[in-house]
Formats: sequence, structure tokens, C-alpha cells
Amino acid sequence: MTESVLVTGSSRGIGRAIALRLAQAGYDIVLHCRSGRAEAEAVQVEIQALGRNARVLQFDVSDRSACKTILDADVETHGAYYGVVLNAGLTRDGAFPALSEDDWDVVMRTNLDGFYNVLHPVMMPMIRRRAAGRVVCITSVSGLIGNRGQVNYSASKAGLIGAAKALAIELGKRKITVNCVAPGLIDTAMLDENVPVEELMKMIPAQRMGTPEEVASAVNFLMSAEAGYITRQVLAVNGGLC
Repeated sequence: MTESVLVTGSSRGIGRAIALRLAQAGYDIVLHCRSGRAEAEAVQVEIQALGRNARVLQFDVSDRSACKTILDADVETHGAYYGVVLNAGLTRDGAFPALSEDDWDVVMRTNLDGFYNVLHPVMMPMIRRRAAGRVVCITSVSGLIGNRGQVNYSASKAGLIGAAKALAIELGKRKITVNCVAPGLIDTAMLDENVPVEELMKMIPAQRMGTPEEVASAVNFLMSAEAGYITRQVLAVNGGLC
């Protein structure tokens, strides 16, 4: 039976690239979107054209009740997942004194609480498979070294790294690996037009932005059988930024 992988935030950008790369590797894909249903369904068509199965789940990862209801039902119908890629996330950038409570809370609820909200309903079914499994969290260079104007985002991504490392300890003997991929400056629609790309480029030894496909390749490796002895790690995809 083909293994299935849930990829949150997979209607566009890095998530879309991850979903397509994993489908090319032979996995069936459980796509996810919060609001871009049409975009997610377009990715579904692309995956089906590759000869893999795909379906779309729609919910807000910050909504704990919705996550549990929808994921419980999906696992009940289709069986436990082999892997989960936690990619859904957002930014609310600004200097710390100007950050509103909502700016802080929305970022934390999505980027950090989403770890619990998505993984908790699916984890016991994954464990009960008594087989190898994979969890990959998409974090950020901001979670490693911090970033001006992103105190909330940096905190959420650093917290995600801590959660992943702790969960990896719990799941190690069960053959379920938990790792992070930390992208640097990646050319996606999420990149704010106000980001000083030319200035940042001076700090990147590779002297260019990365692509979503390069991030997807890192995720694909960590999802593979070849990465079975790699867990509790952070793989940086940042052109040497840090």
C-alpha cells in the first residue's frame, strides 16, 4: 500500500513544491489549505497527473477543534499517515514596540500552536502503525538567529524547533523521526515586497535567493527511508546565511 503524507499549507509556495516533490517520489498526498481551496485543488490535479492519489482538507491550523474533527475523520476513513509536513505558517512583521497583541497571538496560534493542533490528533494512529514514520517541521532561519522586525515570528519558529526536538526523543524508539527544515531567503509570494533583498544578498555566501524546490528536496530526503537514522535535527536551507 502506498504511504500517505499530510502537507499543511500546500496550496502554494513552499508547501506546493513539497507536495509535488513527494508525489514525484511516490507518496500519496493529503493536501491542506486554510482558504485557497481552488489553488489546492489545482495542486491536486497536478499530483493526480503524476499518477498519485491526492485529496484536499480545509481548516485553519490555529483552530484546535477544527483540526481534531477533520483529521480524526480523515484518518478514520483513509488510515494513518506515514508522514506529516508542518508547513502552514504566517508572518505579522513590525518593530516590537509596534506589535499589537493580535500580531503576537495570531502568529503564535498558527505557527506554534499549529504543531500541537495538527500532530496531536494524528500521532497515536501513526504510532499504532508500528512502522517507520516521518515528521518534518518547516521552521526558518529566523528561528535560529532571530530577525529584526520579526520578534513574534522568530519566537514561534524557535519554539517549533524546541517542540520538534523534544518530540523526537519521545518517538525515537518507535522509528518515527522528527526533524526541521529551516529555509532562509526563499523566492515565494510570502516574501514581503519591503524586504531589502539586495542588502540581505550581501549576507548570503551563495549570493542568491533559494527556490521552493530546493526546500522541497530537503524535505523529500528527510521523508525517505535513507534518512531513517536522522532525527532531532535542523537542516538549514539558506545558502550559507548562518
